[in-house]
Amino acid sequence: MMKKILISLVCVMSFPLMANTNAANMAEQSGANTDARESQARVDKLDDEAQNLLNEYAQVLSRTENMRIYNTQLERYIESQKQEMVSIKAQIEQLAETNHGITPLMLKMLSTLETFVTMDSPFLQKERSERITGLKEMMNRADVSTSEKYRRILEAYQIENEYGRTIEVYRDTFTANGRDMTVDFLRVGRVSLMYQTLDAKEQAYWDAAQMKWIELPGSFSRSIRDGIRIARQQAAPDLIKVPVLGPQRL
Repeated sequence: MMKKILISLVCVMSFPLMANTNAANMAEQSGANTDARESQARVDKLDDEAQNLLNEYAQVLSRTENMRIYNTQLERYIESQKQEMVSIKAQIEQLAETNHGITPLMLKMLSTLETFVTMDSPFLQKERSERITGLKEMMNRADVSTSEKYRRILEAYQIENEYGRTIEVYRDTFTANGRDMTVDFLRVGRVSLMYQTLDAKEQAYWDAAQMKWIELPGSFSRSIRDGIRIARQQAAPDLIKVPVLGPQRL
């Protein structure tokens, strides 16, 4: 009986000892788990930092490459600009030399044109003389480029050239035989220049050889009147009789 009591006591006493050991093991296991979680957290944090650094490094490499490409292109652009500056400088120097040569040429062209207009048949005298005066004034202006001056002079030559192959009529007043008259001037190219009074009773033609107006007989009245209507597009083109200066013996 005593023996059974002792065994039961030993068993009862061993239960608390085993309970304490299990508790210690569980506490130790819990601490280990906590340490493991903390270690894993640190590892994860380090991994995130490493990944962030790797991303930043990749971005820096990309920006560096883009900057290298940009600098290379910029160097090419600067080199192209330098070459363009050299070309422009050469063109400016060439232009200065061209201006030195073309300005006397334009002045000569203008003088020749003025002489030609003065000696030509006296049609549109006011308009043509004003054009010459305007060109002469333009040549003294610094705000007009050389190319524009040259263009304007060529334009005047073209206008004069057009007179040689067109028919035209215009009304004007001029003095003849000591009296002022309003007449219709008829120009047929540069072949013939005539006028007729408004009542169609008087007509004359310009004699370039004698540099004066010569009266025409009444037989020319109808022909000149028809020419005036054709020039005004009031009649269809047709043959008309006009006085023409004969060939001159040299």
